[in-house]
Amino acid sequence: MHTPISIIGAGLAGCEAAWQLAERGIPVRLHEMKPVRFSPAHQSPGLAELVCSNSLRGAALTNAVGLLKEELRRCAALFMQAADATAVPAGGALAVDRDEFSAYITEKITQHPRITLVREEVAHLPAEGRIIIAAGPLAAESISREIARLTGAEHLYFYDAIAPIVEADSIDTSKAWRASRYDKGSDDYLNCPLDEDQYRSFVAALRTADKVPARDFEQLIHFEGCMPIEELAARGDLTLAFGPMKPVGLRDPRTGREPFAVVQLRQDDRHASLYNLVGFQTKLTYPEQRRLFRTIPGLENARFARLGSMHRNTFINAPRCLNSRQQLRSDPHLFFAGQITGVEGYVESAASGFLAGLFAAAATLGTELPDPPATTALGALLTHLTQADPTDFQPMNVNYGLFPPLEKRLRKRAEKRLALAARALDDLKDWQSQVARVWTG
Repeated sequence: MHTPISIIGAGLAGCEAAWQLAERGIPVRLHEMKPVRFSPAHQSPGLAELVCSNSLRGAALTNAVGLLKEELRRCAALFMQAADATAVPAGGALAVDRDEFSAYITEKITQHPRITLVREEVAHLPAEGRIIIAAGPLAAESISREIARLTGAEHLYFYDAIAPIVEADSIDTSKAWRASRYDKGSDDYLNCPLDEDQYRSFVAALRTADKVPARDFEQLIHFEGCMPIEELAARGDLTLAFGPMKPVGLRDPRTGREPFAVVQLRQDDRHASLYNLVGFQTKLTYPEQRRLFRTIPGLENARFARLGSMHRNTFINAPRCLNSRQQLRSDPHLFFAGQITGVEGYVESAASGFLAGLFAAAATLGTELPDPPATTALGALLTHLTQADPTDFQPMNVNYGLFPPLEKRLRKRAEKRLALAARALDDLKDWQSQVARVWTG
């Protein structure tokens, strides 16, 4: 009999870590503060709740996150089982029905005989046994104080913003048309076109719109991969036209031409009753969001199922605090997992939880696991967490820039990325064989 491992937080990372441990015969006490207390962004009592979007981003191997998903799929991660089971149409991306995704994981976790789900807010860490802290980027103040005490310094922070969601039957499809960029995949996106005058008026209005103010003691630090739409508009007249509103590859069937700019809407649920405004994360006030976003052609009568919002995300300085096992250097019985380590994104959070579960299992069983090769997406992400420069460490999505270069130089970007992916999957297979021998040996 093994002493149960305590996991703080039942988000993507905490649930994945719990699953990996339990599947290896190790009992788990999984602590989740919902529904006793909700963070500013969470609404559902379900586990592994997706908050910002239903998109798990690109599915192709030319995208590093597509490779990371494929690695997790091949490693039998619970996250990918749930994602594949609850997928909704999204062109070249993988998107899920958020409610069904959460329900799938909640059922798997609560029915596992070696996982005990404890619904309570953890004010102090358990005094005994190994612990995985997967409290997430919106960790409660009580556990945040514990983390600050353990890491020996004030934790860093940045801001993340949530995009609005509109009801499908309130979109005017006489103005918005269905298409995916470059006709890639099926026509899974609704596209709202803007001519130049409409675009420039929209940008001007964004710049002067009322925003939710930050509290006096908080400095605004935005993650580049999730920049609020109004912050992008402030950078230049055409920033949005070359960013989230770029029309490239989208030809309006009524004119036969690309519009000057376009707002894309992506299906947010299995029944196609809700659509997410792609790239429209915002910290505008609710009245301003309703006013401005209804000036977009096709959204004049939009009903908003959810308006955008902004919340504080916390993370630790992982290169300074953690070793390659995701253990706290000063206290190896403590592991960290998920966005609080400084990975960014749903898939990356699940991957961090997957690795933390494996490492904690190995420590419990008195054995040692090999690190995932740095040539894999799992290994590249882990290398970033533990070997990045700690003086300016910032959250990071997985990307091919984190991978060791190929021995053979390739000119075409897609060709190079596919070669990196092929190498990664070959090396992953070898690593999986090594890991399997550890468990059986």
